[in-house]
Amino acid sequence: MAPPTALAIATQSVQRLVKEETYYHKEQANQETRIKKLQDDIAADTPDLDGNAPYVLKQEQTALQETKAVFEPLHERITEAVQKLEEQIAISESEGTASEEQLKKAQEALGAGQKVTEKDEKEI
Repeated sequence: MAPPTALAIATQSVQRLVKEETYYHKEQANQETRIKKLQDDIAADTPDLDGNAPYVLKQEQTALQETKAVFEPLHERITEAVQKLEEQIAISESEGTASEEQLKKAQEALGAGQKVTEKDEKEI
């Protein structure tokens, strides 16, 4: 089996980073939901609440902050990967070294990566 081309590597890199970014957004939403539920339970003094609920709440809030801290470096890595993919697409198109299928996958990954970076820029 032939080793993967630079275009394939760049494409897979962008795909992986976009998938990772999606995962962290889901994790953030789950953490926010758990924090809200804990805060509501503490405020309502729910009878089935154990004595360490304030500690658990603090731990959840810390975990949420750590998750949020991941986004800036991840955004930078996605931006770099998108730039490398753009370069590899241009090289592959000019040299004619990539198949139509590889170029199509690369263009799809490029679109997904650009969409993520645009969304992240709006949030900042």
